[in-house]
Amino acid sequence: MNAYAAFILFFLLAGWLAGLVADILNLKSAKTGLPRQFEDVWSKDDYAKSQQYLAANTRFSVIVGTIGLACLIVFWFLGGFGALDGLVHATGMGEIANGLLFIGILAILNAMLSLPGDIYKTFVIEEKFGFNKTSPKTFVMDRIKSAALGIIIGAPLLAGLIWFFLYAGQNAWLYCWGFAAILIVLLQWLSPALILPLFFKFKPLEDSALKEKILQYAKSADYPLQDIFVVDGSRRSTKANAFFTGFGKKRRIALFDTLLERHPPDELVAVLAHEIGHWKMRHVQKGMLLAVAHLGLLFYLLSLFLSSQGLFDAFFVEQKSVYAGLVFFGLLYTPVEMALSVGVNALSRFHEYQADAFAAQTTGRPSSMAHALKRLSKGNLQNLTPHPFFVWLHHTHPPVLERIRAISQTGKS
Repeated sequence: MNAYAAFILFFLLAGWLAGLVADILNLKSAKTGLPRQFEDVWSKDDYAKSQQYLAANTRFSVIVGTIGLACLIVFWFLGGFGALDGLVHATGMGEIANGLLFIGILAILNAMLSLPGDIYKTFVIEEKFGFNKTSPKTFVMDRIKSAALGIIIGAPLLAGLIWFFLYAGQNAWLYCWGFAAILIVLLQWLSPALILPLFFKFKPLEDSALKEKILQYAKSADYPLQDIFVVDGSRRSTKANAFFTGFGKKRRIALFDTLLERHPPDELVAVLAHEIGHWKMRHVQKGMLLAVAHLGLLFYLLSLFLSSQGLFDAFFVEQKSVYAGLVFFGLLYTPVEMALSVGVNALSRFHEYQADAFAAQTTGRPSSMAHALKRLSKGNLQNLTPHPFFVWLHHTHPPVLERIRAISQTGKS
């Protein structure tokens, strides 16, 4: 074990331990009573069920995370990476083909490892708590479609990155950065039209009082809304959601059918006002800029370590290659990724507060936004009192209780 191996192993174990501590604290934090702010929507039975759901998911997460880390370490120290690299080189193909095969096999192994957990999560935990609506056929087709997208999008991306690092010299990381950034923007543009319809059916919202209220609000908020769609989320889960897609004047709002079933029009308008708030305050653009900047840092650091023999020695791989270096650097990058994710999550939580305030102020009905959050949290059996350390480490959204308290400060309906 050299310095690279010790460094990577330490932070993999440290990350696992931090997650375990956060989970334990989170379970203890949930043992308080139902907060009084939710008594008008939640019952004591609902709250007890949410605690059971949290406990089941936490146990599952700890077991899956521990097994995944153990399998990685065993594969690593039994020489799995070196053996796989030798097998790939024995085919006699070029560097790019070798890279696609090497990373493709690792992706298949990872998918095989995660599949039992995905099945248990969907058909046991989600089923037990009344959320699952996914049929075995839909489950299988979703995995097939995801794998196909991974090949169609991931293979050209990987081939391009390997090619740049092989032939573009010292500026390879810059070319990779530009290449990946363009792909991110392109996917953001293509996703509503080409990718999401592979998994969901979209149909226009019928003319109704709800549609009229949404259009009136969008006009008052100077939001160039083109279409409102209903998404068949109930085909997979009873959980509710809403999102918007598109650029410029081609912006569309999508409402899960489960959301329409549970919320009155004023609450639905408040939920959409929250989403519009993200656009008006350019949170989406800021998030994309952060993602692009993150890619730049990643590729720059990658260029510094890609030719380090010590990194390959740490994984018992004798021959240096771009494709293996990409995988090994991904593990070396673990502490940087952990630190960045904490910062990005904190910024995301701040943006959620801003979008809530925007919705409360522009609709003039802060109570509608608060009630929508209460009903959403009940429908999804959210943990109402997560531990601050768990929030700091994992949450992209503030705890719903804190969001409601913040909304109450924007005024009264």
